[in-house]
Amino acid sequence: MAEVVSFKRDGEGPAAGLVLSSRAGGVLRLTLNNPPANVLSIAMMEALHAALSQAGDDPSVRVVVIAATGQLFSAGHDLKEITAHRADADRGRAFFEKTMRLCADLMLKITHLPKPVIAEIDGLATAAGCQLVASCDLAICTDTATFCTPGVNIGLFCSTPMVAVSRAAHRKQAMEMLLTGETIDASTAKDFGLVNRIVPKQYLTQVVDKYASVIASKSPLTLKIGKEAFYRQLEMPLEAAYDYTAQVMVENMLAKDAAEGIGAFLDKRHPEWTGE
Repeated sequence: MAEVVSFKRDGEGPAAGLVLSSRAGGVLRLTLNNPPANVLSIAMMEALHAALSQAGDDPSVRVVVIAATGQLFSAGHDLKEITAHRADADRGRAFFEKTMRLCADLMLKITHLPKPVIAEIDGLATAAGCQLVASCDLAICTDTATFCTPGVNIGLFCSTPMVAVSRAAHRKQAMEMLLTGETIDASTAKDFGLVNRIVPKQYLTQVVDKYASVIASKSPLTLKIGKEAFYRQLEMPLEAAYDYTAQVMVENMLAKDAAEGIGAFLDKRHPEWTGE
């Protein structure tokens, strides 16, 4: 049964229920729970960031799944919340800066989390919601899921979503999404590189759980090393990337889990991971 992840905003009481948390073995499922739009308001981003931080510190968590309730995965930032702050003395600048910084910190938290993160998408993922999908390590969606970066339609280019989308999708396809603001279907999203798999709605959670369980069965140390190295080498020139990953491989080979894994393979037995 899911338990509620709560948090407190400065000077305010608890805001319960924005993110639901449930566990199955080493797999932690975090569910955005503010339908119908699951907007990434300040409160929602703080709740999700807190839940991810807790997951990162919990050695029993091997894989994190980010899902959502309702018919939309996430409609992105809360435009009503943003518009309300235009009445501030600074026309909303301080609040806008807080929103963008918090969003960037959330996406970086996913990238830097020492555990794989899988997005489970059923419905529309738009703007910062699409950014959230693109920031996850893997993404699996239903055949009716849709995606877009529509900021250009309202005079607000999706510049921060662009960072994640342009690193997940092919360059020209990312520009197509950003310049047109048009919604793409699941098949197109897979062609663009935004998602890994498309499955019928009734099998979505089952397929995601299967992927998560397979990944969770691996050495947690190896997953941590590999995820960090993957994102770091992407930003390097080719020769530097090889120099860096060669050293990563050496350090990985010296780990107890690598010795155990190789020994188990040679002995034709299942490895027993210690995370060391």
